[in-house]
Amino acid sequence: MENGQSTVLIAEDNEAIRELMGEWLRQQGHRVLAVEDGEEAIQTVLAQPIDLAIFDVMMPRRSGFSACRAVKARPETRLVPVVLVTGLENREDRVQGIECGADDFLYKPLHREELLARVRSLLKLKQFTDELENAELVICSLALSIEAKDPYTNGHCERLAKWAEALGRRLGLTEEQCVALRRAGVVHDIGKVAIPEPILLKRGPLTAEERAIMQLHPVMGERICAPLKSFRAVLPIIRHHHEKLDGSGYPDGLRGEQIPRAARILQIVDVFDALTTDRPYHAAFSRDEALAAIKQEAERGWWDAGLVTEFEGLLGDRKAPEPAQRSVLDLLNPQAAATAGGLNGAVPRLRDLEREAVIRALVSTQGDKQLAAHRLGIGRSTLYRKLKEYEGSAEGVSFPAVKEKEVLCPQPHM
Repeated sequence: MENGQSTVLIAEDNEAIRELMGEWLRQQGHRVLAVEDGEEAIQTVLAQPIDLAIFDVMMPRRSGFSACRAVKARPETRLVPVVLVTGLENREDRVQGIECGADDFLYKPLHREELLARVRSLLKLKQFTDELENAELVICSLALSIEAKDPYTNGHCERLAKWAEALGRRLGLTEEQCVALRRAGVVHDIGKVAIPEPILLKRGPLTAEERAIMQLHPVMGERICAPLKSFRAVLPIIRHHHEKLDGSGYPDGLRGEQIPRAARILQIVDVFDALTTDRPYHAAFSRDEALAAIKQEAERGWWDAGLVTEFEGLLGDRKAPEPAQRSVLDLLNPQAAATAGGLNGAVPRLRDLEREAVIRALVSTQGDKQLAAHRLGIGRSTLYRKLKEYEGSAEGVSFPAVKEKEVLCPQPHM
């Protein structure tokens, strides 16, 4: 809808009928686009925003049934209302139209008042749908803005959405449940918008008081998303994704089957992603190391062992997302990084820039490697590898010898 004016697409091979419908709709202030076959109709819907589509059933190249099915099959256009116009009144054609996803039907000969009444009704419904989508977009954008505050969680929500949905489908969950898992992957930590940044971004262990504040974020997230009826199935996942089977989780201390299955699914992929990416409190685990750690925690009574097994099977079937690490080279010049083929194939000038950035970060943090790594957007273990490549010193700045691998004690998953 542009400037309050709805855009209606008419696909009708009969020029006289096409012009008549167009005139009726323009008189009501609608913007009208007119095409003469189903193939043109599909291309028009994909090319620009359409508020309502009116398809004649019998058209050349592609029928109205086929065009309707194509529009409803695409996520970006499936909510566009489609009205099928036909001179056929037998039950089989109406059933076929319903199966194609048509929102309404009109029969020839057309009547002006009936056409306009149905158009008004469907456009009102489309307006409500658009408002709902806008609200969902605001919620998701807010969730991603929280993630963007911390370079360690870059891409975390996207990966969770992908893997939670994939695991749900592997388990045979309904389409509605899988959609809820995908949405929860994006917004599960949205309640952190209410957590003070000094606590949210603190590098060291949280105090008891700070931890109590941090553990409010699932409840706050549920409250933020509660007004959205389309998020009804998402709310229990948001609230309970930090519960543990033994009752030691939060916010409600639920046990076993009291924890919704969808929340138990998200828990596992959330922990897996936290372990396989660099965090302030640990270097990234390998896939096998992460799975071993999750299995140990399942044996301890935290996670659903059956779901852990299913997730391991999913990882075996598909390639897991790479850890969200950005090298200093990527930060300095992403385009050159792609051309050079990464750090190992980088040209000398880019290696000099990388080396200089590392040195500057260490000098500015007075040798604090963890803080330097955080500022560079890389993991501490990655920084150690870089220092070893520089043979321990550079440009007059001395660095202590680096161990082969430093194992840091991870904090509990937050």
